[in-house]
Order: sequence, then C-alpha cells, then structure tokens
Amino acid sequence: MSVQTEKLEELGRELGDAIAETPEYQAFEEAKAAVEADDEVQEQLSTFRDLRDQYMHARQMGGASEESLQKVQAAQQELHAMPTMAEYLDAQEALQDRLESVNEAISEPLAVDFGGEAGGCCQD
Repeated sequence: MSVQTEKLEELGRELGDAIAETPEYQAFEEAKAAVEADDEVQEQLSTFRDLRDQYMHARQMGGASEESLQKVQAAQQELHAMPTMAEYLDAQEALQDRLESVNEAISEPLAVDFGGEAGGCCQD
C-alpha cells in the first residue's frame, strides 16, 4: 500500500472519530438506545413493520387496497408520534444534516458528490 493511500485511510479514520464526537452523533446514539430499550416503541415498530410487509406483499401480488395502505400510514403516524421515536427521528435528521455538510466539504474540491456518486460508475 502506498504512503498516500495509507494517509488517506488514516484521514478517513480521523474523520470517522471526529464525527463520532459530534453532538449530533452522540444525540443520535442516545436516541437510538432509548428506542431500542422502549418496549412500547418496539411493539408499535413491530406492528408497523408487519402491516407494511403485508401491504408490500399484497401490492406485489396486485391485491393491495387503499384500506391496507391507510392502516400502514396510521401505524407509522402512531409510531412517529411516540415521544421516544420522535426524539430519535429528530436526532437522525440532525445527524443527516451534519453528514451532508461533511459530504459537501469533501465533495467541493473533488467536483463530485462524494457521498452520492463517488462510488458509482456511468452516472447520468
């Protein structure tokens, strides 16, 4: 491995460490742990996933109904209205905003959307 490659990888590790130290990442991890520890949220999450999976299966088979879609949407709204889940979603959005700022800072000198396009080929 070349010295330049090693340096880039070291910078990548440093960036990862720095991101892990941001208030946004810390808040996200705390909110994620709270969601995982909240039995009521986990139960509602399971209900939502089951309804969503049933709807997706019915949709693939051509038998999805408006009523089943409304049940999925209602379950999602109920889940998102739970205070622990709402805090998680807010923390997730704040972290995504921070990561987008980091992506823009990396992408600017490269003239490419580092997080969105750098790994792909043949982009339009």
